[in-house]
Amino acid sequence: MSATRRPLKSLGQNFLVDQNIIDKIIQTADIQPDQPVLEIGPGRGALTTHLAESAGRLVLIEFDHALAAWHRDQNKSLQHVTVIDADVLKVDLDTLLSETPQKWNVVANLPYNISTEVLFRLYGVHDRLARMTLMLQKEVGDRLAAPPDCSAYGVTTVLLGLWFDISRAFVVHPGSFHPSPKVDSAVLNFIPRSEARADVGNEDVFRSIVKSAFSMRRKTLINCLKSAEFAKHVDCAKLLESCVIDGRRRGETLSLEEFAALSRRVTEVLPITAE
Repeated sequence: MSATRRPLKSLGQNFLVDQNIIDKIIQTADIQPDQPVLEIGPGRGALTTHLAESAGRLVLIEFDHALAAWHRDQNKSLQHVTVIDADVLKVDLDTLLSETPQKWNVVANLPYNISTEVLFRLYGVHDRLARMTLMLQKEVGDRLAAPPDCSAYGVTTVLLGLWFDISRAFVVHPGSFHPSPKVDSAVLNFIPRSEARADVGNEDVFRSIVKSAFSMRRKTLINCLKSAEFAKHVDCAKLLESCVIDGRRRGETLSLEEFAALSRRVTEVLPITAE
């Protein structure tokens, strides 16, 4: 197996080949001595060698079986490097990251086709993370920083914003990859917060409310909330009224604090966990 083999379009492979960008990502990741590092989708290893030099422990999750085998061979002399041949969406990240008491630094050039799903998985283990440096499609990065009441504002904006301070480090143009994608990318820093940005009561309820609010963007908030599991037991009109939120608004107009207020109220009146 050669790491120079042709990228697989089915896996959304766009390999980073620009050394200047590679150096900037490593610098941005700010890996501390002996810190455990998780690299998702190492590909041809553009970042891996640099990460292995700094990390106290390095875990690579690679879905491409041939590339995973190549990484095992390349790192067979490095006891602190582990290669997991698997789909990151099926890996138990909570168990993996709980193997060490130290918090992890996550570095990844995420395939565009699964980036949102991976973000949700990482959101679920925010308490095990020291920071994340992720390359995403620029459009996804813009969505994470979007203000309420715009088309980019959505579920990822609200959920990730609850537990992370997110900032864009720099933009990466298509020519830095092989093959070149058709859109720009962006490298973002995610710094986990010690406390949530807002009190949401039950976080399962919060997630259910946020996902329901954006489930039908053209519908009013009250109609969207009626599709949620908790709506079987809660009068949505009275719920919105108690939070002084107009049910005729659309979900994309609500701030994180307003979503939090709804979640706290549902948590108070509904002693069950939303699905």
